[in-house]
Amino acid sequence: MDYSSGEDTDISESEIEEYEDKSYEELKSGSYQVKTSDETFCCPYCLKNKKQDFRYNELLQHATGVGKSSSQKRSARDKANHLGLAKYLEKDIGAVGGPSKLVAETDALADCDHDEMFVWPWTGIVVNLPTEWKDGRYVGASGSKLRDQLIRRGFNPIRVHPLWNFRGHSGSAVVEFNKDWSGFNNAMSFEKAYEADHCGKKDLNASKDRGSALYAWVARADDYKSDSIIGEHLRKTGDLRTISDIMAEEDRKTNKLVSNLTNLIEVKKKHLAEMESKFSETSNSLNKLMEEKDKLHQSYNEEIKKIQSSAREHFLKIFNDHEKLKLQLESQKKDLELRGKELEKREAQTENESKKLYEEMEKNAIKNSSLQMAAMEQMRADENVLKLAEDQKRQKEDLHKRIIQLEKQLDAKQALALEIEQLRGTLNVMKHMGDDGDLEVLKKVEGIHTMLREKEGDLEDLEALNQTLIVKERKSNDELQDARKELISGLPDISKSTEIGVKRMGELDNKPFHEAMKRKYNDAEAEDRAIELCSLWEEFLRDPEWHPFKVITVNGEAKEIIDENDEKLNSVKDEFGHDVYNAVTTALTEINEYNPSGRYIISELWNYCEGRKATLKEGVSVLLKIYKRRRAIL
Repeated sequence: MDYSSGEDTDISESEIEEYEDKSYEELKSGSYQVKTSDETFCCPYCLKNKKQDFRYNELLQHATGVGKSSSQKRSARDKANHLGLAKYLEKDIGAVGGPSKLVAETDALADCDHDEMFVWPWTGIVVNLPTEWKDGRYVGASGSKLRDQLIRRGFNPIRVHPLWNFRGHSGSAVVEFNKDWSGFNNAMSFEKAYEADHCGKKDLNASKDRGSALYAWVARADDYKSDSIIGEHLRKTGDLRTISDIMAEEDRKTNKLVSNLTNLIEVKKKHLAEMESKFSETSNSLNKLMEEKDKLHQSYNEEIKKIQSSAREHFLKIFNDHEKLKLQLESQKKDLELRGKELEKREAQTENESKKLYEEMEKNAIKNSSLQMAAMEQMRADENVLKLAEDQKRQKEDLHKRIIQLEKQLDAKQALALEIEQLRGTLNVMKHMGDDGDLEVLKKVEGIHTMLREKEGDLEDLEALNQTLIVKERKSNDELQDARKELISGLPDISKSTEIGVKRMGELDNKPFHEAMKRKYNDAEAEDRAIELCSLWEEFLRDPEWHPFKVITVNGEAKEIIDENDEKLNSVKDEFGHDVYNAVTTALTEINEYNPSGRYIISELWNYCEGRKATLKEGVSVLLKIYKRRRAIL
């Protein structure tokens, strides 16, 4: 706050002491801000100086030096103001304990009677506040101004309530402090500060002339029980409690918290033991599955070998038959050629024989042409059979490779990497042996080095192929999942009366809740009750801490089922019946199966006739039927 005296004339040297007291009273009343933070102060009369932040000792030295200065540059009023500031720092700031800790803060709890009754939350009382008569009632300053003054003095109140009655401002106010022990220390410091200034409660009762000074103290039992406006306010806002009672209550809360934490730790330990047991069971089950997988893989390899052997034998049989037919056609062709030559020799015979010969030659030529065409057709058929056999063989081999390649690739990669490491080790050994200059060893080193580069190239090709197959598999899975999502989003309006539709897994059926409430209440109230109960159980279903399932073993496999001994489920069955119980357990089972981690409702393509998840093919079939029906209508 900037300093302004409101006067233009300076004072004489003889009036310095009088103005020193006046400046001290202004600082004490909080008219100027001296304390800027817990550690720093400022001089309210030297705001134009560059240095604004002082420590306590620095500001005291500055105020004393200016006040006692003999320099003519400082006016008498400036010296008086700084002397008042030094007096305020020594008597008030130092007395209540500032951030520099010149006066040690005493322990308020140790100085108090623990059985004395205080008003709680800790409350201070301030009386003799200045008021004036205005417009037919008494008025005074706001509580925020007094609160700011108390904060600057280090008492840290929460708020200040001026007390008003039918005549206006009563000249009294109550000061609220924090409920904790720091608030109690602030309240007691507040009381001791006013007692040190002879403005406590005892001083008020003993004084005949109160003057303009403020009197303050901490509210106790006599203030609480008084019939004054202060007592009425204290009874509305607080209670009478002893320090022993408050400390005992805090001890009870602490013990209860420790007990709750101990119980929670025991529950967590049990849960950890259960999880370890589940992990062991899952590990054993996984080992069994891996053994079964190896057996299936071995049987599959044997079956593939049988199929390949059968295909090879079939192909050889076709090839042998083709060779036999080819030899037969060649033999018939030679016979026809010989017969043609014989017919040509008989051309010189009679005309009739010549005609017969000519006709027979034409017939033989036609037959020969037919046989050649048949041979060509047979050759083309044989080529097609060979291509078909090769395509079939190649498709089978490709299918076999695609099925087992991902499974074998990791083993092949590891074996190749091991072989490379062995070659590198052999290469290092050969290099050490080659240092003796043996030409044969050097040739072996070069050969191993070449083989190592080839193996490394094979390893890179294998890794590239592995990555390509993985990308293709992921792309196929993503396309199927995207198609299923698009189908689910396109079928939300199909009713459950159709064979295939979209079902909201984990959604609670509210019909049993309405029926249960109708048995207890009238129709209007049953509707509201059913909605409330249904909403409550929807919250329970989304609670990840509630998991009413137990694990059983069926045919050697672990399976989760509803825990029939769960308290919540038994309570809903006893209170509302089996229909509500079945609705809750159905929703629980669906959430645990389709979304156990998120525990929120998801949509799924559903076959309502068979009560299972529908396939993508079934969904597309329904979509095509709907499309054809709408085309027929149009």
